[in-house]
Amino acid sequence: MAPITPGYPAGVGTVLALDVGGTKLAAAVVRDDGTIVSAARRPTEGGDGEELFGHVVSLLDEVGSLAGSERPSALGVGCGGPMEPGGRSVSPLNIPQWRRFPLADRLTSATGLPTRIDNDAKALALGEGRWGAAVGVDDYLAMVVSTGVGGGIVLGGSLLDGHAGNAGHIGHVVVEPLGRVCACGARGCLEAEASGTAIAAITGAPAAEAPVEVRVRTGRLVGRAVASVCNLLDLQLAVVAGSVAFGFGADLLEAANAELERCARLDFSREARIVPSGCGTGDTGPLLGAAAVALRE
Repeated sequence: MAPITPGYPAGVGTVLALDVGGTKLAAAVVRDDGTIVSAARRPTEGGDGEELFGHVVSLLDEVGSLAGSERPSALGVGCGGPMEPGGRSVSPLNIPQWRRFPLADRLTSATGLPTRIDNDAKALALGEGRWGAAVGVDDYLAMVVSTGVGGGIVLGGSLLDGHAGNAGHIGHVVVEPLGRVCACGARGCLEAEASGTAIAAITGAPAAEAPVEVRVRTGRLVGRAVASVCNLLDLQLAVVAGSVAFGFGADLLEAANAELERCARLDFSREARIVPSGCGTGDTGPLLGAAAVALRE
């Protein structure tokens, strides 16, 4: 792929955004007011890590071309974890082709753009604070319930990174101590019980076909995990996104808030609430999150 920037003035506040998920890749050119100029997606597939990276580069090239003369000045990436700080290497649990894959350096070389990478759910947290349901809120949790489950936490207006950049991984809060074995090796993690992958394994059908009792149970487990985080960190807002969260809709949200109310009983957490993402459904939220990573101070 030829570098995107040479020959064009850098767009002021215009960035390239990439969302790397377990089942799909999405990319867009995004202005700093949240306007998506161009976007495209394709399945996450490839026989090995290099083939998958080739699909990523092709997708970025496509959205860059679709944007016409409006050229981005940076690339922001939301990717499943775990990863080393700044995405120096990534090892998404749902993408076995990439283990310690040097994504940041490879993307910088391929695009010619300064590249910033963060966990996809932490990216969502930035997007929600900039354009979504957490605008004007200094302390909140944002989480994705999709193929996997992840989260990001903002305290005092700043995104928490943690020692290795993986802070906020609510998908590995244990909600069923004797539950299913998680990909991380533990038992009963939220991701092992409430992700789309887990639901398909439990029911024998895609998560989108889950009966109401599974939808309610998923919401209850989400609320239980959120309550633990709100009790620990003195939070009153959690924003939820992702294909499972959106697909299960009111069944999940009502059950989650009921469980949150039951489990968050401290004076500072009893008013906590869970609300849907304000950044949009489908690819929009993750892409805005990735754009927010590129725009992060």
